[in-house]
Amino acid sequence: MKMDGAAAAPCATGAMKATSTNLHFHGLTVPAECHQDDVMRTLIDTGSAPYEYKFQIPADEPPGLYWYHPHIHGFTKAQVLGGASAALVVEGIERAIPDVAGLPERIFVIRDQNLANPNAAPVDGAKLPPVVLDADGDVMNTGTGTGKPAEDLTINYVPVPYPDYPPATITMKPGERQLWRVLNASAITYLSLQVLFGAQAQAVEVVALDGVPIHPKEAGLNKFILLTHLGIPPGGRIEFVMHGPPEGTKAELVTRSVNTGAMGENDPNRAIANIVAKVDAAEPQSNLPKNPTPLPASATTWLRDVQPVRVRKLFFSEVPLDPKDPNSPTTFFLTVDGETPKAFDPSSGIPNIVTHQGDVEDWILENRSQELHAFHIHQVHFALMEFFGLPVNEPFLRDTVNVPYWDGKSPVYPRVRLRMDFRDPNAVGTYPYHCHLLEHEDSGMMGMIRVEAAGSQQSKVESRK
Repeated sequence: MKMDGAAAAPCATGAMKATSTNLHFHGLTVPAECHQDDVMRTLIDTGSAPYEYKFQIPADEPPGLYWYHPHIHGFTKAQVLGGASAALVVEGIERAIPDVAGLPERIFVIRDQNLANPNAAPVDGAKLPPVVLDADGDVMNTGTGTGKPAEDLTINYVPVPYPDYPPATITMKPGERQLWRVLNASAITYLSLQVLFGAQAQAVEVVALDGVPIHPKEAGLNKFILLTHLGIPPGGRIEFVMHGPPEGTKAELVTRSVNTGAMGENDPNRAIANIVAKVDAAEPQSNLPKNPTPLPASATTWLRDVQPVRVRKLFFSEVPLDPKDPNSPTTFFLTVDGETPKAFDPSSGIPNIVTHQGDVEDWILENRSQELHAFHIHQVHFALMEFFGLPVNEPFLRDTVNVPYWDGKSPVYPRVRLRMDFRDPNAVGTYPYHCHLLEHEDSGMMGMIRVEAAGSQQSKVESRK
């Protein structure tokens, strides 16, 4: 490949530019190595020779929904906002959850994009809060659930633009059970999905989160969790069994407003799709196998049952260039507690955190800003153990999670506690963790972790700290 007009070896560090790109395979346990899931050195530039990604998805990768997208620091938002993303399915969820065997399956990719009608007035003429823009030109949170959104949404590339939100159409047979796999491939938009029959919110059977099916130890007699609100941060995925509405019933897929904090973007209530029940509705193109062979029992201890070897604390913060003007350009930080906040420097080879393969750690993440953030780490999953200090007993693992915003007054910052899993040999390497609101990541809210191979000299030193 070529960088800055000169030939360079594959995966050689170079300047990150708007004309560069690469791919991150979000959620997959793929090594952070050349031609696999390296995003800090792999820079494919305009005019470069063809570049081949070639990697093996592990045989024990949890079956479910994953995705991939560009990851050039400083330019990730623009590329993802432009639609550069796609879903990836590791097949076999019916082997983990036999109840879904034989079901028709559908994939819905929800993306955001710049407003098609940025100067349009609301269609109902209602008096709405004034539009206030942040330094990036995004509409700031009104706190009302109404108003102009920061970005338009699309579902499978069908636009649902402000201000009238003409919905897409999803057809299915009345009462039919289908497995829906939903990816929030947005650059900055949070989703809070609901299925409505008339005005009544419907419970759906959630079977997987961020590519990981419900864990049999936690599931008990249930193979799903009934939920009426499906919160999906940017980068998150959710998989659930959907029951078709009765014929003639008005049914919708909507997203409810998400309060992103005083400094966050505006994510108002809006429709996404009409769900139309028709006896002669076409069958989805894909069906899960009907008679699956069950997955073998995992030999790895369930993450929630492992005691961490250490606890780390990190915090989100942000500072406007002009503290007297909150709309001035902002620098975003994700800092290890005890250190001075610094914006991420992609040219630095010094990791913020060093650990070693085989370890399980607890990370406490505080949000010291008045804006909702979404934490994501590459290569590994984690268990949500506490939310705002309250114990959580989720039967899933995650790779992305919301960290609530600070109200600017409380003496206690909002926080989550995560159990981080570095046991897999594919976790070895150097890779990022960051906020998955991509303008935050691009503006510095990112850090690097180096996971040393088990038994290495460096890991022995770290284990004694």
